[in-house]
Amino acid sequence: MDIREIIKAANGEIIVDLLLKNGKLINVFSGEILKESVAVHKGFVVGFGNYKAKKVLDLSGKYIAPGFIDGHVHIESSMVSVSEFARAVAPCGVTSVITDAHEIANVLGIDGIKYMFESSKNQPLNVFFMLPSCVPATNMETAGAHLSGFDLYPFLREKWVVGLGEVMNFPGVISADDDLLNKMKIASGKRIDGHSPGLMGKALSSYITSGIASDHESTTLIEAKEKLEKGMYVMVREGTSEKNLKDIIPLVNEKNYSRFFFVTDDRHPQDLVKEGSINFIIRKAISLGLDPIIAIKMATLNTAEYFRLPRIGAVAPGYQADIVILNNLKEIKPVMVFRRGELVSVNGEFVAKKVKLTGMLRGSINVRWLIDNDFIIPAIKKKIQVIEIVPHQIITRKKIYPAKIDVIRKLAVSDIKNDILKMVVVERHLASGNIGKGFVKGFGLKKGAIASSVAHDSHNIICVGVDDKSIFTACVEIVKMGGGLCVADGEKILGQIPLPIAGLMTDKPLEKVVSELEKLVAVTKKLGCKLDDPFMTLSFLALPVIPELKLTDKGLVDVSKMKLVGLFV
Repeated sequence: MDIREIIKAANGEIIVDLLLKNGKLINVFSGEILKESVAVHKGFVVGFGNYKAKKVLDLSGKYIAPGFIDGHVHIESSMVSVSEFARAVAPCGVTSVITDAHEIANVLGIDGIKYMFESSKNQPLNVFFMLPSCVPATNMETAGAHLSGFDLYPFLREKWVVGLGEVMNFPGVISADDDLLNKMKIASGKRIDGHSPGLMGKALSSYITSGIASDHESTTLIEAKEKLEKGMYVMVREGTSEKNLKDIIPLVNEKNYSRFFFVTDDRHPQDLVKEGSINFIIRKAISLGLDPIIAIKMATLNTAEYFRLPRIGAVAPGYQADIVILNNLKEIKPVMVFRRGELVSVNGEFVAKKVKLTGMLRGSINVRWLIDNDFIIPAIKKKIQVIEIVPHQIITRKKIYPAKIDVIRKLAVSDIKNDILKMVVVERHLASGNIGKGFVKGFGLKKGAIASSVAHDSHNIICVGVDDKSIFTACVEIVKMGGGLCVADGEKILGQIPLPIAGLMTDKPLEKVVSELEKLVAVTKKLGCKLDDPFMTLSFLALPVIPELKLTDKGLVDVSKMKLVGLFV
């Protein structure tokens, strides 16, 4: 930025690049809606009122809002490349995202982080990074890398790095784990995000005293309230599987709204296309009774101020010209989106130049040769611990049910009648041969199996199925593809989506991925699945930092105890 030219433009001494005339400016500082014209020059807002401009757009009373900011998102969860992700969210009015690349970092380590950095350059989207704090999240799973504070330190010099990402190992924080505290120490002076589902009381106080400032894992109003009262910023999340907005938004009022902002966390491509991103959350918050100006401020200035980003989050002199034009404050449907003064979307159509990274990453699937009987579960006792899915949440319940036993083979098997299905997690980084085995309730499958190499956070191969043959077929196909999603029935592959980038993403166009994913979900429905997004739900069942019961490649994890436990009780 040539500050001298910007100053002269603001003073009306030179002709500005663009004048947005006759708009209704949503002023996130004063909380007012003002009839105003906005002058833009060299990518920055330079002033309000009448300016001589090279280009004038008469908005005829349309609303002018700051570009929306997603305060916490894993781009990898969209399953598309950064360029395709930008193409998906730009029409939604999203001009900035704060991303944590810990998904790809858990697979490929430093190489994965560097790949995301390079992929984000020159995109029509501001991509800021939080460094992954937990690679791996715990010692109860096998990841593809281990990143220490020493590994992360060089990245802190990057101007796009704004802090340390979600610290999921809250027991490690509370017990003052040296490795974890070293990572937090090197990030001193930058933001440190939290990840503490269900943490309350003295344990929460202990967690906060470490310097962790925010949390996106509040699932109840009472949990969010305690975190707010103890000084945390509350990220209000509405993702594909994680839907917390309705429960938390009643807590927001005119006295405290500056401590809240919106995040998507994980959002599948079909939801981005059909519902939107942050614009969808704003719209839903307004429908639940939140004042539109407060909702927009929570999606813009609040986020920018939390992450200490001084030149985004508002439409005002000196701020980057990231601007969203809206017809009204009900639909939150952008008719024009500008990023740094350049038009990137018109009426939902992406119009910016697409930037595609050319480059390859190494293969990420390294599995010990699988055989048919790898997935059998010898029946030791008559009762088992079962992971029970909670609809629209990533938390699970720990339940005990009678095991269905094949008396001839003396094996524990799926109980279709009671919707208790076999679940396995196959280690895919070191060819260790680790296979975690358990049972899950809530998928509804009557036959077949579904599998994926997207399994937070270590991203081993995860599979749920009715029978061992289907499970074997699905897991082997994931290996053959080099990662991806798969549906199988017996020895037959019913559908698949290859994800060659770390087993997490594809370089295919967004529309193609959406179409393929819809077809794959439709196939699962034919097998009896009753979940709206079975693959997103599946992806969180191996996450050992989210209560109550999870399965990793090392076995069943009781999250409340933070230890591996036996399947049979």
